[in-house]
Amino acid sequence: MFLSRALRSSCRSLHTVTLFPGDGIGPQISDSVKKIFDAAEVPIQWEERQVYPILEPNGKTRIPDDAVESIFKNKIGLKGPMRTAIGKGHVSLNLTIRRTFGLYANVRPAKSVPGVITPYSKEGVDCVIMRENTEGEYSGIEHQVVPGVVQSVKLITRDASRNVAEYAFQYAQDHGRKNIVALHKANIMKMSDGMFLEQCREVAARYPEINYREMYLDSACLKIVSDPSKFDVMLMPNLYGDIFSDLTAGLIGGLGLAPSGNMGKDGIAIYEAVHGTADDLVEANKGNPTALLMSGLMMLRHMGLKSQADKIEAAVLETLTERKVITGDIGGTATNPEYADEICRKIKG
Repeated sequence: MFLSRALRSSCRSLHTVTLFPGDGIGPQISDSVKKIFDAAEVPIQWEERQVYPILEPNGKTRIPDDAVESIFKNKIGLKGPMRTAIGKGHVSLNLTIRRTFGLYANVRPAKSVPGVITPYSKEGVDCVIMRENTEGEYSGIEHQVVPGVVQSVKLITRDASRNVAEYAFQYAQDHGRKNIVALHKANIMKMSDGMFLEQCREVAARYPEINYREMYLDSACLKIVSDPSKFDVMLMPNLYGDIFSDLTAGLIGGLGLAPSGNMGKDGIAIYEAVHGTADDLVEANKGNPTALLMSGLMMLRHMGLKSQADKIEAAVLETLTERKVITGDIGGTATNPEYADEICRKIKG
């Protein structure tokens, strides 16, 4: 277990946070986050657990018991990227984790970062994706009808749709955001997306101070790349949110800068980097820890540790703005440890 400097220098109460380092660059960028949190004297002790797939006799996938117990005990976690086989093998670990802990809402902010130049830097991007996180096309219900014909079921339920809609509107109210647009294809999938929209409308009626509208997903893709300022909070089913949130990450400079949080029942929250394991960067330790770090800052604010989050964020933004010690994916040459050390120096003054 990694103990922050706060344990050695302060009698403040410590928060225990579960850490899933993940695969590929995951353990390396997790180490950087721990180092930066330590430099900022964040009152956290890490309870590190390894996550890997365990295939049950009934064909279902689960994760190790100690990882499950840690999250249920601590209620809060930080997760690195995890590897999933494509087109074969076990169910996605990300999907397994969401199901295990009832993580029904995925929150993906996309905000322009100083020092990271994109075609949208001048006007700026500041929007939030709210994605239903447990069902839709990602329910994993597939079967072969006859050889050469496969059917995949899109599962939409009233309860899951209402849960994410309620979270989205409450989030908008709590964060001073005035506009929510629900993205859909109910013109084609009239029953499934139609049910999702019904729940959004019912919840919207309870928040008259928030402007609610609806838009076709494909139309929204066109409009957001034309003018991101027209979008605030975007609410959508699972698959749409997965795709659309990668699009918005591209508007701000890539997945290496995009934070994410997963909100669940009984107060459970797991924050994560949403990029891949980037195995090709492991040997040189050149992964970018920013996405995991910014997810960690979302976590700190959720925990009420705003001052520590603000301090770290200021150091990150200063480092990115200077562009002297940054990683290769955003135009620099620094390794992951060099970038983390630069942030630590700025934190310490």
